[in-house]
Amino acid sequence: MTEGSKDRLELAALESRVDELIKTVEGLASENKALRSQQATLATERALLIDKTEQARSRVEAMIARLKAMETRS
Repeated sequence: MTEGSKDRLELAALESRVDELIKTVEGLASENKALRSQQATLATERALLIDKTEQARSRVEAMIARLKAMETRS
């Protein structure tokens, strides 16, 4: 094997490895984008659940206050 053909083989191997790394980076970028989107969705859902919980708490507290008021009137 000549020095030139050895260099070409090494270059081809390096090119192959670079191509693999590019595909890996692209895959990770895509996954990162999907995870960020999922995180945003979950944050929105969490905010809605917190709001619903607060509304339920307020209704329960109002019911308790009404029940106590009815109890003291009796």
